[in-house]
Amino acid sequence: MKRLLVLVAALLVWAGTLKSQGELDEQQRIFFRNEKSFGVQLNTNGVGFSYRTAKRTDYLNKNILEFELGTIKHPKEYKLSHLYSTGSSFVLGKMNFPMYLRAGIGKQHELYSKADLGGVSIRFLYSVGPELAVCKPIYYKVLYLITADQTIVSKDEKFNAADPYSQEIYKRASFFKGFDEISVVPGVFAKAAVTFEYSRDDKILHAIEAGANLNAFLKEIPIMAASDNKAIFLSLFVSYRFGFVVNPLDPESNKIKNLFRSRKISS
Repeated sequence: MKRLLVLVAALLVWAGTLKSQGELDEQQRIFFRNEKSFGVQLNTNGVGFSYRTAKRTDYLNKNILEFELGTIKHPKEYKLSHLYSTGSSFVLGKMNFPMYLRAGIGKQHELYSKADLGGVSIRFLYSVGPELAVCKPIYYKVLYLITADQTIVSKDEKFNAADPYSQEIYKRASFFKGFDEISVVPGVFAKAAVTFEYSRDDKILHAIEAGANLNAFLKEIPIMAASDNKAIFLSLFVSYRFGFVVNPLDPESNKIKNLFRSRKISS
């Protein structure tokens, strides 16, 4: 009887050791899963594109580093068309075309992990960092009547905020007009978001992300010829992210030729 009890105890200890080793292997497999992803973002005041790296610090958390490029729109931007212009519209009173450049660091925490291939992992993240607003002046094609011979000519001009009714704007001038007059306004940003990652492949990432951005610049961004330009912007956004998993323990699997080889998540 004693021998049977000893044998049973030994089997239980052996089984527990195997189970613990399996959990350790699974944790090691998950721990070495860094990520790189790209995002296409729709904001309430523009559009944006981003690149992000995420490196695991423990089982559920990652440090993130991201870079973003996007546009900033004024809420009073309305497109118009001149009576004699076809296929060309413009925003009356727009002074500058602003874009933002961001570099942020932050944290990502996994709230809910995938249980199987058809599941969804839910993550919460935040990031903060410096930001630049790059403002390119906008030029318009303005019509002028030459009274001497009754001909009409057009000139490339900025919007005349002092006398907005003095110009007969025909259409937008070339987008590249004004690149030599670009100005930069520094600032900072903070972002918080929830990510829903739903890929059915262990190496590829597909995710929908939604959240909010707060941007604060040192001075007002002169977008429109109006008195309500702002230095602080709060916007909501939704984005689609696509990326892949990087395994530092298996460099061969990170090569482009092996990237899209299916490697399913074990249930």
